[in-house]
Amino acid sequence: MTQIEVTGRAFVFGDNIDTDLLAPGHLMKLPAEDLARHCLEAISPVFAKSVQPGDFVVAGKNFGLGSSREQAAISLRILGVGAVIAPSFARIFYRNALNLGLPALFCDAANRIVEGDQLMVNPVLGKIVNKTRGETISCKPIPDHLMAMVRAGGLVAHLKSRRGT
Repeated sequence: MTQIEVTGRAFVFGDNIDTDLLAPGHLMKLPAEDLARHCLEAISPVFAKSVQPGDFVVAGKNFGLGSSREQAAISLRILGVGAVIAPSFARIFYRNALNLGLPALFCDAANRIVEGDQLMVNPVLGKIVNKTRGETISCKPIPDHLMAMVRAGGLVAHLKSRRGT
């Protein structure tokens, strides 16, 4: 399977970032593109305006806890986030992320990454190169069968490609 590497800047957050911070409940009736503009604004008013395609969300433990709303992962995808990196994820967020084509990497050493660090991430190898600090960090690789889904753009696209529709 082809390896992929994504390069971008780190946006760093703490523990227990919940889905209401990613996709605020009071704005859920907005179209997805409009909702994404409010992603994480309660703790970082500049995030949605500053994030560029390929940039990374780096967080602490239990990223994505709370409701099962898939709009949390959708908002990050719409903003172009290349991957979410954290020591642990809420189970439903993790599955939603992969189902929607957003790589989510388990990384016990995520706390070694600082806001603004330039990273090169290879989710297949489980390797993060911090270009700013000149260090390589290991994380849990995303298995090939899940990466095939991510590469296809998510579960639905992956299933359609396998059926030939």
